[in-house]
Amino acid sequence: MKPVTTCNTCTRHLVDLCYKRSLAFRLFRTPLVAGMKIMARYHRINLKDYPVRTERCRDCIRLTKNALKLKSPAFVRLNDIINPYFNRYRDLIVSADEKARAKSLAAEFMEYESD
Repeated sequence: MKPVTTCNTCTRHLVDLCYKRSLAFRLFRTPLVAGMKIMARYHRINLKDYPVRTERCRDCIRLTKNALKLKSPAFVRLNDIINPYFNRYRDLIVSADEKARAKSLAAEFMEYESD
């Protein structure tokens, strides 16, 4: 099995908060996620090959993103361009306390053993 993705922040937690608060965020993120899924399919990335710490993590886009970083130089370049804008936009929607909670959730999840 491939290595478990290591998370410092629970992306899914922050995205859930953003989705509840901003339709524009969903409209911004949805094509990015679709692009990652298309690139993952092109690079024959099978997420079932990647163990996860919790079932909540199973369909987190972090798995796809990290796998693409290993297999696609084009993705790495695109991510370097888009990710700072994405993070700034997300940070306008969530508070510092919520980001701290996402970090503590990731730490909790990283303590679990893989299935």
